[in-house]
Amino acid sequence: MRALVVDTTEPAYNLALEETLFDGLSTGDEGLFLLWRNAPSIIVGRHQCTGEEINADFVKRRGIPVVRRNTGGGAVYHDLGNLNFSFIEHADGEGKVDFGRYLTPICAALRELGVEAHISGRNDLEVEGRKISGSAQRLQHGKVLHHGTLLVDLNFSDLVEALQVEPEKYLSKGVASVRARVANISEFCTSSALMDELRAALVRTCADRQIGLPPDAHRRAEALAETKYRTWEWNYGASPAFAFRRKERFPWGSVDLRLDVRKGVIVAARIHGDFFSAADVDELEQRLIGLRHEPSCLADALRDAPWTSWFSGCDPERMRDFFLQQ
Repeated sequence: MRALVVDTTEPAYNLALEETLFDGLSTGDEGLFLLWRNAPSIIVGRHQCTGEEINADFVKRRGIPVVRRNTGGGAVYHDLGNLNFSFIEHADGEGKVDFGRYLTPICAALRELGVEAHISGRNDLEVEGRKISGSAQRLQHGKVLHHGTLLVDLNFSDLVEALQVEPEKYLSKGVASVRARVANISEFCTSSALMDELRAALVRTCADRQIGLPPDAHRRAEALAETKYRTWEWNYGASPAFAFRRKERFPWGSVDLRLDVRKGVIVAARIHGDFFSAADVDELEQRLIGLRHEPSCLADALRDAPWTSWFSGCDPERMRDFFLQQ
């Protein structure tokens, strides 16, 4: 595994660079481990409805960029007190999301600094019951991208104000507020050079050697940032008005189904949520379009649906019932 420490702090460029390196990983190439930081910004999950995840007034007042990433999961707030990491490698035949493989060496790096972190839930790291890291993952073309955040010295006041957090997401854990649920690593390690020490520890535990950024990767990332990650179409996107909506929170994430039904036929479909998937959920949306909006028709079309590929960790029968409800 090769390590690359990225100096740029623009979120659109950093996400474009990550995608460029992922797409450019060829057969036989050694994996990559990236460390990067973003200036104040909001990063929304691949399947989320951006307008419903952010505090638009705060975003406008502060001039904070909002950028959509390529992976599932929920919206997060970044600033320079947040250290991001990415693993990019070949999946070696694995067809399912596996967080433990990548979070284990992160825990080892934290342990070097005296911080005893452990994996919690589907994709978090916790210290003394409080979340210090969240992760997301993408599987495509036989490759895996796993990336996550480490809250080193984040401004929690801005985090709370920037995001529109679903109350049930925290109440289900018996926690009354976001601030009570999360913590900075600096609360458990008082080093005056914590960010630098953590970066060095992560490079040691997650990679074999450090490399520089190839010039052609910078050029391609800048072009991708301009055509995708800096555009309104990608980050917000236009959606039709949906007359039918159903939403449910499952143990592995939330699913928000929206259908535009005209004369009994589904003419548009969107599936939002903070779930993870090993396959593109757009395939499911396209499968729904053109069907009559009735259980028997939907049941036939979804009979052999690969539910666990679209919704990692789900109960296939439970998901089938969710989509067949009227």
